[in-house]
Amino acid sequence: MNLLDTALNSLNTLELTLIVTNLFLLLFSRSIILRLTPENKENKGFSARLHIFRSINILILVALVLTNVFLPAKQDFWLTRLSSVFIIIYLGYLSFHILNYFIRKKFGRERTINEQTVISDTYNTRVLGLLLAISVSIITLIGIIQTLEFDSLLEAGGMLGIIGVFLALTQSSWAPDIISGLIILNSNLVEEGDVIEVDNSRKIIGVVFKTRIFHTEILNLVNNHRVMVRNAKLRDYQIYNFSKFASAKGLRDSLVFKVGYDISESALQVLFEKAFETALADSSILLEEQHPFELRAMDSGDFAVEWAVFYYSKAPEKILTNRQLLTAIILKTAQEENISLATPVLHSGVNA
Repeated sequence: MNLLDTALNSLNTLELTLIVTNLFLLLFSRSIILRLTPENKENKGFSARLHIFRSINILILVALVLTNVFLPAKQDFWLTRLSSVFIIIYLGYLSFHILNYFIRKKFGRERTINEQTVISDTYNTRVLGLLLAISVSIITLIGIIQTLEFDSLLEAGGMLGIIGVFLALTQSSWAPDIISGLIILNSNLVEEGDVIEVDNSRKIIGVVFKTRIFHTEILNLVNNHRVMVRNAKLRDYQIYNFSKFASAKGLRDSLVFKVGYDISESALQVLFEKAFETALADSSILLEEQHPFELRAMDSGDFAVEWAVFYYSKAPEKILTNRQLLTAIILKTAQEENISLATPVLHSGVNA
């Protein structure tokens, strides 16, 4: 008890304020981070930010307690400087997130992705966020240099030089992605919530979930998992944006079938008319009823004619569901109409 009384008596007003403030921030850290950051509590980004927030809190509290309870409090001890460094880093971290929250609130764009309303980044929020991060980092670094008493120009310049050399050596890893992320946001060609197809070695059809500083997260509609693509790499791929259709009719999608020459166009017309009547009655298939399908011959091969049936939809997020269900209905209708959609195969006999 005497140790506790001694520790409390040794604390000045500033140290008591720091301890109380840190305890308050530690207790309400989850609510604070949930309010200031765009991620929800199930997201890994939220967990990482929460752990960093709490870790710095705990380090400050431990440093203050050790300095005032177990170690001489009135001496110029290295732990006192260390706790001051933690406090400066913490204030910089907290200030950045508070100011960045207001930037996103003012210049961000509200979107609904997978039935969840989020504030997505724009070119303005990303540029202002980067400028804010640079400004806060410089102020924090100056504060740390002053706290560690690097008074001479040589000592301060040496510390800044180490950081500068590190950034110069690693700039090829992070600079292209940051620049590409800004270009993607500024072009408005690929925005959060858009349904896109990325044409790389393995095609990806998904919803753009987040365009971050270094990478873009895509929710794969085929496998229902997230795909991370570097921003610099994403710009190298050919991208089809299904959400930005040029016609007021909606997205013009198609299904392709290779049918034998013995099947007439009129027979196929009747087949697809019946199939689309069935599809329009199905609430899980989202088509534009006022715009009828279009049947077009795309190619005439040696064994079959390649027919494409075009239809319109204003629900790009249902593009795969529409294709799958429509294909099943067309195949079932073809069986009912005794029309074969199989590609004919040429059989050649070998004379003995």
